[in-house]
Amino acid sequence: MTGWRFVLRAASGRKAEAVARLTVQQQLAYKTDFLLRSSFLLLILFVFVQLWTAAYGGDSAKVISGFTMKEIIWYLVFTESLTMAAPPLTAKVEEEVKSGDIAVRLIRPMSYLGYHYSAFLSEAAFRCAVHLLVGSAVAWSFVGAPDFGFGWPGFMALSLGALTVAFLLNASVALCAFWVEETAGLQFVLQKLQFTIGGMLLPVDLMPGWLQRVCAWLPFQAALYLPARAAVHYDGAMLLRFAAVQIGWIAVLGALVAFMYRRGVRKLYVNGG
Repeated sequence: MTGWRFVLRAASGRKAEAVARLTVQQQLAYKTDFLLRSSFLLLILFVFVQLWTAAYGGDSAKVISGFTMKEIIWYLVFTESLTMAAPPLTAKVEEEVKSGDIAVRLIRPMSYLGYHYSAFLSEAAFRCAVHLLVGSAVAWSFVGAPDFGFGWPGFMALSLGALTVAFLLNASVALCAFWVEETAGLQFVLQKLQFTIGGMLLPVDLMPGWLQRVCAWLPFQAALYLPARAAVHYDGAMLLRFAAVQIGWIAVLGALVAFMYRRGVRKLYVNGG
């Protein structure tokens, strides 16, 4: 099964719809967890607003590497919403391997990767929508309403690709549990790469030229920087180029994840199962 096939299978069909519906219901059941995450996002964005206000000297008309202060703040709303939307896939897979539950998962009528992709995508989309509402309230209060034209549709158009890339990156780390079981360290490294060269903390445009060239050859920007950049600096030709980049990385990472899955299942030793 190629990387494309499991993504396409998971994105359609009654089984995927059932998984998505169940996942959203589970999220609605944990209202306290939702409130805590939203409160944390409020705190993060408030800190970033203060930092960038100081960096721009309070001058809303000032431009740094093509970004005004307003665009930077809204850019952070988009990247933070996508970052905090991602469910803890690595911890789930690691626990399934350790407990032996993966033996049950593997014999279910829906493919293992397809199941996790459907659950990841539905939960991430739900979380992202809520975080966008919370983040927009903060940005609107401090820097005013967004005026990005087709930026919102541009962000939405690239969000599915961004979340799919995020899933594949996390899945490539999660599947290492077949060999090492403890994947927390690898997940920590992946997370920090997304924070920095993935463009979560600041746009790639503000990085040194040599680092921008390095980032262009890595998949991390496809999950965060590209959709956020398209939102605040919308351009039709740029949107198509960004979408092509995402599709390319989905194909490459999908093939990698499918290969790891096949090899992992082949040598799987279920502890306690």
